[in-house]
Amino acid sequence: MKHACALNPSSNSSRAAAHRAMAMSALHANSSLSTRLARYNQHMNKARALETIGGAQ
Repeated sequence: MKHACALNPSSNSSRAAAHRAMAMSALHANSSLSTRLARYNQHMNKARALETIGGAQ
């Protein structure tokens, strides 16, 4: 039920916080630099998108 998250700003902010935490974890992973940076950027993009959705409501 993807639509339920879009209607609940606090849910979006908690998901954004989770993606920020995963982004930081990606930087410390035992992977190549390019892989770590790609994972960091993916999670930060998701976090920023969720924050934008939450702020628009």
